[in-house]
Amino acid sequence: MTSKKRARPASETNKIETGETQSQSVSYSAPALEKGLDILELLCRSNDGLTQKEISALLGRSTSELYRMVSCLERRHYISHQGDRYAITTKLFQMSRIHPPTDRLVTAALPLMQELAHSVGYACDLRVYNMGSQTVIASINTPSGIGFNVRTGAEIAVAPSASGRVLVAFQTAETTELRIKESLAGLPADEVRTFRKELHEVIVKGFASIKSREYEGVHAISFPILDIERHAIAALTVPMVPRVDSTPAASRIQVEEKLRESAAQLSHLIS
Repeated sequence: MTSKKRARPASETNKIETGETQSQSVSYSAPALEKGLDILELLCRSNDGLTQKEISALLGRSTSELYRMVSCLERRHYISHQGDRYAITTKLFQMSRIHPPTDRLVTAALPLMQELAHSVGYACDLRVYNMGSQTVIASINTPSGIGFNVRTGAEIAVAPSASGRVLVAFQTAETTELRIKESLAGLPADEVRTFRKELHEVIVKGFASIKSREYEGVHAISFPILDIERHAIAALTVPMVPRVDSTPAASRIQVEEKLRESAAQLSHLIS
């Protein structure tokens, strides 16, 4: 007796190409995982987001078949929705920089940061954007051991900080909007408008230099570390607390000049 090979449903043969081509054979299947990856890959290629109906049509699957997967991806912050349209978040972008690219960044940064701290007389640190906040991935204390220092591993709010402006401003328009929504959620509308205005000023200047809105007497200067596409993957920051004794320390202009030089060198090394 001969057995007839089951024909593939039209919905499968017509669906959009995903990470696995039809010519590849799969030894072990994980249908739920494949559905999730199909959704992520599809949304990564969409500039304006997609509705659930559009996702279903492009993947050749029913809306009910994908509903739980879409809900799961949103709950885990891989995707988000505005109105009825779903779009990719920056979570995958952040995960791609956890290891080993972050290790490479820190390795390249530490010698430059040591030199920077020694030359200006202030502490410095390196921060990356992390799902609505910032994480300090490297820090060098003040040469004298006394001063304002930020420890490695600290989580810092985006809105009040110079580095937060840098990490949001130097991105694609889409990524900037996503980061504003993630990091400023819940803030009054007038504060969000002020933040947007300040982002434009940062782009024009090429860096951020502001008085701290959290600590009296602190002035923070932050420059972007840029990748090959000129997007900020990190922010190199010096929090200044001017000394009143005779201990040598650089002026604000001198710090800006040295910080600009160090950021440019690090950007060159990692691009």
